[in-house]
Amino acid sequence: MVVLNRIYTKTGDDGTTALGTGERRPKYDLRIEAYGTVDETNAAIGVVRVHIGEMPELDAMLGRIQNDLFDLGADLAVPERQDKDKGKAERLRVVASQVERLERDIDTLNDKLAPLTSFVLPGGTPAAAHLHVARTICRRAERLIVELAAQPGEPVSAAGIQYMNRLSDFLFVASRAVNGNGSGDVLWVPGQNR
Repeated sequence: MVVLNRIYTKTGDDGTTALGTGERRPKYDLRIEAYGTVDETNAAIGVVRVHIGEMPELDAMLGRIQNDLFDLGADLAVPERQDKDKGKAERLRVVASQVERLERDIDTLNDKLAPLTSFVLPGGTPAAAHLHVARTICRRAERLIVELAAQPGEPVSAAGIQYMNRLSDFLFVASRAVNGNGSGDVLWVPGQNR
């Protein structure tokens, strides 16, 4: 259970922040940057939800994703240490079933979409434009997480990386769904302005 009685603690005034393990790291640390960008993705999805209108199925999907992103933030904030975690309570980790559910949601939305004949430019409805912003933030978070995983001594769950990869696909498909299932997509015309 999370209890937040006091919002400011002053412990970060020195430019550090605590991981879930209690270890303090500089605020520019790659792990902090990774889960901070996951949080930024979550906030962008929150903006999307304000703009999607009467699409309860998509809103429910986005709500589940927001919760999953908090799970991923918790996963990243408490790096798994093989030698230190033995005998401790199981930490919250993103799991394969969350990735699988996201894949099912992508398939559900994609089944209704018009065939794609060109790359799609970010735009269309306000909700679609915001979904594209969320997608690009998600891709940045994914790049940071993959970079973190490549660092010695910085474990990252494979399911967390997979989740972010699928999430960017979901956000793309969702942008087409809110653009009239693809009929309102703004398509790229190569060399149009030469």
